[in-house]
Order: sequence, then structure tokens, then C-alpha cells
Amino acid sequence: MSRLTFAGNSILGSAMTKPSVLVLYNQPLLPGDHPEAASEHTIIEIAERMAKVLDAAGFSVGKLALGADPGVLWSELKQRKPDVVFNLYEGQLDNAESETYVAGLLEWSGIAYTGSRPRTLSLARAKDMTKYLLKGAGLPSAEFAVVDTLPVPAWNSAFPAIVKPARMDASVGIDQKSVCVSQAEIEDRVNYLFATYGSPVLIERYIKGREFHVPLVEVSRLHALPPLEIGLPDEAPGAWSILSYERKWGPAAPQKTRADLPGELVNRLADIAVKAYRLVGCRHYARVDFRMSELGELFILEVNPNPEISEDSGFGPGSMPLETFVVRLVEEALTEHALRRAGKLAANT
Repeated sequence: MSRLTFAGNSILGSAMTKPSVLVLYNQPLLPGDHPEAASEHTIIEIAERMAKVLDAAGFSVGKLALGADPGVLWSELKQRKPDVVFNLYEGQLDNAESETYVAGLLEWSGIAYTGSRPRTLSLARAKDMTKYLLKGAGLPSAEFAVVDTLPVPAWNSAFPAIVKPARMDASVGIDQKSVCVSQAEIEDRVNYLFATYGSPVLIERYIKGREFHVPLVEVSRLHALPPLEIGLPDEAPGAWSILSYERKWGPAAPQKTRADLPGELVNRLADIAVKAYRLVGCRHYARVDFRMSELGELFILEVNPNPEISEDSGFGPGSMPLETFVVRLVEEALTEHALRRAGKLAANT
């Protein structure tokens, strides 16, 4: 493959022209009635929103819905020669690692793009590997075990435990049966996940309590936006307070509200989230998800380097307006790219 040529506009363009932006996102591949289709189809609305924001800001905007053939992306990049790609691609449900492959193609192309680099996307997608990394860095994360072969080893931590696919996203593979109260239930669940999604499987101590999401944006400097609290169902016998796939994507989707927390706790969440962001190597934006136990202990659930960009994910009054962030994100990617080309930034920055 030959290296693509940069279109050559200045970083922010002139009064007459601004750089060209290609908004890249998933082409939904599942039929609308598929039980996991909702997690694919919402990206269309987000891509439309990003395109409208950038068009209103004066950029020349195109869109590309990428399906299963990566050759389409390479051909379109060569033909369109955008100055920057606004990367919303989240990977295919049947090939989650394709999120990393697409970022790798963007990296190889030599064109500026938004969001985290391939190595970060690959690491964060592997929740089991991220757990080891968090543990090694001394960041708070619940006790866990990784099962990559059968038979299932004995769970030596406290019950309940939550069992989930280690390499899936968007709550895929999580339902009420994910929370287990015995070794036998863990074994049944692991076997089910092996048969449905493959290995590895992650077992974690279940943390009863409140759930918070901390969005982070990095334009000029890294900002932790105010934490959001996720509206979880009340816990009852046989009904666990979790963000299952059905609840996340169904008609009774949970509300995300600005968390009403003491300043000291907000600062603790921000401090841990920033450390996790840096540890995993995120770029431009990310989200760190937490559980807080009934004793006030904080535990990182996940580091998501490619989260949804919307008002529901923390942008708006009191933080950073979404429109402002989207424009500054594109400008940041273009500026970084120009500095790298000029040799003023390391190639892996």
C-alpha cells in the first residue's frame, strides 16, 4: 500500500476555505429486529449530529458509513483526501477488534484523525488486560479473575460476583444472570459466555452501590467534566442493580444526571479518572466508569477511549458545549498532525 498524501490545507484554513472533514462511522450490519441492533443504529444519529456541527462551523464535511470491507475505507481516503477524519467507528459486533484495525488504517494513511490511537483501543477493548494494568498501577478496581480456558477455576473472592465477556462492549452479554451467588452459577455463566461470545471471560466482585461516569476531554489540556450518575434499577431479590444490555438499549434506558456529590468526592473521581486516562494512553477524549460502594469506596469499572459524544454523555451547560468540543477536537487533531509532520512531536504522540 502506498502512503496517502495530505490534502495540504493550512491547519485552520483561510477565510475562504476550511479543512475537509470526513465523518467515519459504522454502517449497521444487523437487521433492525436483531436483539443487539440498537447498539449499532444509534451511531447514525450521532454521525449526523457531528456532521451538522462541523458544517455549521464552516468545514467541508463528508460522511462514510463503513461496513465489513476495510478496502472501502482505504479507497475512499485515497479518493476524497480529507484533511482530517472524525473517527466514530466502534467496531463490528461480530469482530470487535475491527475498531482497532480501522484506527490502524487511519494511522497508516498519514491523515489526521480524532480519538485514541490503535494500541489504546486494543488495550481498552481487552477489559481483562486493562484490569491487570489498573491493578499494577495501584488504581482502585474490584477483585477479579480471568477465565480463558475450561474448566472454570474456583472463585476465591466474595459473592456476589459478576461475570461478563472480556472483549465485548456496550453491555453486550450482560443481563440479570450475569450476577452469580455461587460457584455453580459462575460455571454456568462462563460456559454460556464461552459458547456465545468466546473466551476470555472476566469475573469480578459485584459492587453494590451507585454508578458514575466521568467524561474527559483533552483539547489544549486534559479536563475532567462533571461526573454523571447513572440511574440504576432498585435492587431486590433476584433483580440486581446493573446496567444490562436490555436496560441500556431498551425503551426504559437509564437517565444520566449531573451527580450531586460533595466537592471532595468530585475531585477524587476526577483525579482517578485522569490517572486512568493517562495510564491507558487515551487521546482527545474518553470516559471512565466507576462504582461507589455503600461504604464510599470507588472502583473503576471500565476505561472507554471511544465513548458516545452527545449531551447525554456530559456535554452541555456547566461543562463544555458539545458544539465547542466537536470543533476544538477537529482543530486539535489537525494541529497535532501538523506538529508531528514538522517533527515537533514524537511520532506516537
